[in-house]
Order: sequence, then structure tokens, then C-alpha cells
Amino acid sequence: MTFHEMNPTLKFLTVTCLMFGLAFMYNPWTPLLVFTGTLLLQTLFADVSWRRWGLYMIPFLLTAIGTLWTTLVFGREAGGAVVFTLFGNDVTEENVRLAVTLALRVLAFTALSLLFTLTTDPKRFVYSLMQQGKLSPKIAYSVFVGFRFFPILKSELIQLYETHALRGVRLETRLDHVRHVPKLLIPLLAGSIRQAERIAFSMEARGFTGERRSTYEVVPVTRNDFVLAACLVLLFVVSMWVGIR
Repeated sequence: MTFHEMNPTLKFLTVTCLMFGLAFMYNPWTPLLVFTGTLLLQTLFADVSWRRWGLYMIPFLLTAIGTLWTTLVFGREAGGAVVFTLFGNDVTEENVRLAVTLALRVLAFTALSLLFTLTTDPKRFVYSLMQQGKLSPKIAYSVFVGFRFFPILKSELIQLYETHALRGVRLETRLDHVRHVPKLLIPLLAGSIRQAERIAFSMEARGFTGERRSTYEVVPVTRNDFVLAACLVLLFVVSMWVGIR
């Protein structure tokens, strides 16, 4: 029983509801407990590289620090005793409380988002949206084609660089590669159009009309999915109860 095996649609709805509910909590304890509880659940029920998680967390950590700083410096003066003075502004207890709450909320949102992102296979998520969320196959397969295009574009870009290098173009440093990008855009765009036409003809030849059809890969909803969803909901309820007290 792991978050990797959890039904993606149910996981998405659960995480979205938690984030929506968290937006209405104006105390620092609720987002703090949601953040730490999410990390605990991720440790117990997921196999995630913490090094990768930490790298993804860096920009959001900076965002949380920036939110804390700007709320303290530029926030509207609220009631309560003055804690300290910052750049001529009196920072009250209520200002500190609000700043810490907003910063912790950013971290809690990020932890929940990373829990979903790092434990969800995009292909399985789209299949689940078609089967449980009744997503239109036209939209679903358009998303699949978009995912398919990324490695194709990367491969074609490498081929173009290698072709130009064989023709004597100096591409020794990263700066040379960046400067050469505008000369690659037109052939890359032409190649993308050709690939799109081939994919469209291929889908039409295989009878794709956008109507409902049987799927080879079935993404079920199991009892373990509801157990993991209940763990997340229980975490939010406990965090909300502690914050309100």
C-alpha cells in the first residue's frame, strides 16, 4: 500500500480538497502540522528520492521566506503588542502570526503538491481521468501526444546540433549553443509539424474517432486507495483541530 499505487484521480481530488481547506485556515499550527504530517506519510507510504524532493523544494522555500519577509515589512499594521521595529515599521504579534501562517501555508501547499507529483505516473493519471473522471478521449490522447512530443523534440534538437557541428559550426561552449538556438527554431518547427501530421495519420489509420473505447490498461479504485485518502483527510482534520484550539 503506497501512494504510487493509489488511484491518481482519487489522490488528486483528496489533495485538492486539502489545499482548498487549508486556504481558509489562518493559524500557523494547521499548515505546520499538515507540512510535517505530509512528510511523515510520504516517508511511510512512498518511495521518493529525498535529494530530488529537496531540489524541487528550494524555489518554494525561497518563496516562503520572501512571503514571510514582505508580510513583515510591507504588511498592514495589525493589533497586538509591538514585538520589534523593522525599517521604521512597528511589527506587532498579529503581523508575525500572519507572516508565519502565510509562509507555512506555502510550504504545506508545496509538500502536498510534491506528494502528488512525485508519486503519480502521468500516463496512469490520464487513464484514470478517462475511466473514473469521464474525461473525453480527445483531450486525453491530446495530452498523450503532448507528452510524446517532448522526447521527440529533444532528439531532433540534438540531431540538429550534431548536423551543424559536422558542417563546421563552432559549438564548444554552452554560450555557443545558446547563441545558435535561433538558427535551429525554423527546422525544429518544420520537423514538429511533420511529426504532428504523422501522428494524426497514424491515429486515424487505427480508427481513432474521439468516441468512448475500451482500454487495455485499467486503473481500478481499491480499498487501499480509500485508506490512504482517509489518512490524508485525518491529517487535515487533526491539524485543523489543533489550530483552532
